[in-house]
Amino acid sequence: MKTLTFSIDISAPKEKVWYSLWDDENYENWTTAFSEGSFAVSDWNEGSKIYFCDPNGNGMNSKIVTKKPFDTMTFKHFGELKDFTELPETEITKTWSGSEERYDLTENNGVTTVTVHVDIVESHLDYFNDAFPKALEILKNIAESETKTITVKTTLDASLEDVWNKFTQPEHIVNWNFASDDWHCPKAENHLEVGQNFVYTMASKDGEMTFDFVGTYQKVIPMKKLVYTIADGRKVTVKFDVIDSKVILTENFEPENIHSVALQREGWQSILNNFKKYTNQ
Repeated sequence: MKTLTFSIDISAPKEKVWYSLWDDENYENWTTAFSEGSFAVSDWNEGSKIYFCDPNGNGMNSKIVTKKPFDTMTFKHFGELKDFTELPETEITKTWSGSEERYDLTENNGVTTVTVHVDIVESHLDYFNDAFPKALEILKNIAESETKTITVKTTLDASLEDVWNKFTQPEHIVNWNFASDDWHCPKAENHLEVGQNFVYTMASKDGEMTFDFVGTYQKVIPMKKLVYTIADGRKVTVKFDVIDSKVILTENFEPENIHSVALQREGWQSILNNFKKYTNQ
């Protein structure tokens, strides 16, 4: 086992670089340098399990051992996955089980340096020496460009069926679909079919503000994925994943250009936090 080090300078603040690394669609973009269609399944919390997968659900079973937002992320790799199932240890996996992959971000005068240390078995050295610089160049392009998608997540200690029903059925939606206690969702309609619409009424409790949040479904895969476009044409993807009997609910959405990216991330996350509170009660 050898430890390789890679580094790149990016003309962006480290907060933006951090999300360029770990927001779902950004991660799936820069990791194409390793495997087309790569993705990760996790709640991205320190101590949590994470699956690094190819499109068929094959890959590595790992753990997030360090997460210091905007500074450091460290993974420890333990074993193989096949069809999203952890495989027993083999003589081959013993050679790399426990290997680490660490990302450090440092910022100076608006330029963020990303440094990666990764433990690699010698038979894969040439591959990673070729692929990692390409991946970091893609990351640089993402971080130095306008933000295209934002990711928010929550983890739910409930059955997949229960989470799906409470996320999609109007009688439940009215109980959680608002970002703060001074707002509510007095009405919800949801026609859960491709080409059909949903309409959620959002209103301040003092009656001074109200609007309808409207979307049209592009894809509906029960208890797995929803894709819809909202009235202004922006796309939203909702994913339902399960690790160790817990549901990871992920929303990826295209930002609008009125409010800051940080404010939009906070607002959508607040609604998901409200959904978690309602679902887990």
